[in-house]
Amino acid sequence: MNHVPQLITDLALVLATAGITTLLFRRIRQPAVLGYIIAGFLVGPQVSLFPSVADAENLRTWSEIGVIFLLFTLGLEFSFKKLAKVGGSAFVTALVGIVLMIGLGLGTGRLLRWTTMDSIFLGAILSISSTMITIRALDELGLRTRKFVSVVFGALIIQDLVAVLLLVLLSTLAASQQFAGWELITQILKLSFFLILWFLAGIFFVPTMIKYLRSQLNDETMLIVSLALCLAMVMLAVAVGFSAALGAFIMGSILAETPEAGRIEHLVKPVRDLFAAIFFVSVGFLIEPLVLKDHAVAVVVIVLITVFGKLLANMLGALLAGQSLKHSVQSGSSLAQIGEFSFIIASLGVAMNVTSNFLYPVAVAVAVITAFTTPIMIKNAGKLHSFLERKLPARWVAGLNRYSSSTQQLSAYGEWKDLLQSYAVTIVSHAVVIIGIIAVTQRYLYPYLKEWFLDNLVAAIVTIALTMALIFPFIWALAIKRVARHAYGALWLNRTINRGPLIALEVSRIAIAVLLVTGLFRLYFSISIALIFAVLAMALATVIFSRRLQVFYERLEHRFLENLNEKESVAVKKKKEITPWDAHLAEFEVNAENSLIGKQLMELQLREKYGINIALIERGTHAIIVPDRYERVYPGDKLSVIGTDDQLTRFKELFQNHPPPVGQPVHTEDIILQNFTIAKESRLCNQGIDHSGIRQTGKALVVGVERNGERFLNPHSSLVLQDGDVIWVVGLRDKIKEFIA
Repeated sequence: MNHVPQLITDLALVLATAGITTLLFRRIRQPAVLGYIIAGFLVGPQVSLFPSVADAENLRTWSEIGVIFLLFTLGLEFSFKKLAKVGGSAFVTALVGIVLMIGLGLGTGRLLRWTTMDSIFLGAILSISSTMITIRALDELGLRTRKFVSVVFGALIIQDLVAVLLLVLLSTLAASQQFAGWELITQILKLSFFLILWFLAGIFFVPTMIKYLRSQLNDETMLIVSLALCLAMVMLAVAVGFSAALGAFIMGSILAETPEAGRIEHLVKPVRDLFAAIFFVSVGFLIEPLVLKDHAVAVVVIVLITVFGKLLANMLGALLAGQSLKHSVQSGSSLAQIGEFSFIIASLGVAMNVTSNFLYPVAVAVAVITAFTTPIMIKNAGKLHSFLERKLPARWVAGLNRYSSSTQQLSAYGEWKDLLQSYAVTIVSHAVVIIGIIAVTQRYLYPYLKEWFLDNLVAAIVTIALTMALIFPFIWALAIKRVARHAYGALWLNRTINRGPLIALEVSRIAIAVLLVTGLFRLYFSISIALIFAVLAMALATVIFSRRLQVFYERLEHRFLENLNEKESVAVKKKKEITPWDAHLAEFEVNAENSLIGKQLMELQLREKYGINIALIERGTHAIIVPDRYERVYPGDKLSVIGTDDQLTRFKELFQNHPPPVGQPVHTEDIILQNFTIAKESRLCNQGIDHSGIRQTGKALVVGVERNGERFLNPHSSLVLQDGDVIWVVGLRDKIKEFIA
């Protein structure tokens, strides 16, 4: 080949420059993303010392592919089930921080006399923190085992989801150039509908397909199938009016619920790294030094707003969520930057030509500066906490501590909350499926049948019959299936006044089902005929096919739940925060060079030296719950250790030279913390912990003792248990309950 296409020449230039700059940035221990941005600036039209990319359109196309694969892998790490487990603290921290920063960014833009659209985009850009920069900073500072990190990671998960939603909403705003509230509400409802529908359908079909084809899916085929599913969802999302990024993210989150998620993520990672690098190079490609010079004041102002505004906003969110002042300051300091999603939001404004030419380079400059300030902020969070404790009134600090303690101890939920939550999930999920089926048959089946029968009435009747056959199992579940039986029964028997609202809930379910079926008939007949036929059809199907509908629906539900929970049934369950004190679980992976290898736990004397306990050892697919003193440590073991921040930090020194890789998922058995009181007549009274049988019989570990208002965390095994002691043990739920009984 005598002629090399310009695409290959440009790609060679981009990758060579990116490779050199990232090597330099790794040398100075800075994120590779910054190296890519600098590389883009060097090969851009603003720098004449280096060769420049000749065809910017090709670079833009590759960068769009980079966004798709970047969002796909973020979805693989996300999963909606992980979202449900991040906890209320992370939700409140993230949402308060996002709302305040959007408002602060909007206000800052208006003060700088920017347009309304520029100000809205600035608020969205400032509201999302950088996952990559935050994780990198916490790792380099050796803080991954600290308790506040769980809140930070949970908040980052919420922010990732909100960022995807912002992309959709901003696309709508940019396309309409109007700020009508009703249009935004309509778009949000449309987005919510498709998110639920895609998730339900995806969980039902995709894991089943992968399970069926698992024996045929070698690494090469798995990679091709995964990328095909990703791009298919991208096309579907674009077809219904959403962004390609949303489709990629949704498919990633669906595949995240399968046991193959880790394998897919590993296979896709090189592809993601290549295209994501090109995307970040394209970010630097658009930097204009003259524009930054003209807007230097704006850059400085926005940097200050980002660092201190996000610190205060996220700190306030964490305080409202019930975190202590110390952990709130640490969480706010960790989230005080912008990053990869901010670039994507800024590039959306450029692509749709709705933002000024200065906003994109300003956002990039702010992201680069805050990437350098983040480690400094995290490192000095302790000093800031001490300063606040000294300067704030003593009654404020005491009030915050009381609020934090009371909030973290709230674990009981009322029957009404459980019941309403179950009813909401049942009604919304089934209504979405029913509406989805009706829309598909009306849009695709009915036109086909009209051509086939050449009679609109016959085509309508056949379409309705086939649609009813498809939706009746879900109509039965929506209107008749028992929901939250335990909570419903308790409320019904508890107070007579509860029975009216409970009956109203049942009537509302039936009414919604009737309205949905009426809506189906109304597509083809008048409203009066539709209502009559809807009631008759439901009554007839309920009387004749009730048992068959129940059996068929239960099979569908079983398949869905089996797919949804397959990952947990194959792997060990995700680790959860389990302690009410400052102690918490952290995982350490034993590398081949570690000094712990080959030694028994009693030789290591970890409790005596560090004050910690090993609650779990993961060895391949085997999990050792509460290992005994004779258990040895082997290379590759994952140790789930319980202790305070200080204890875990000292223990982490054993792993300092071989930190665990960033981003790997954490797994554990379903272990819980349970407390019980030692009674005078108990056989445990006046027994030492080592002779109590708690470890041997209950397969549990004593991690705390409360005695006369004093707490002993990870007490020595020789401690004698006394009448009135409150004992905290960690272990398997069933074993602990059996031992206590």
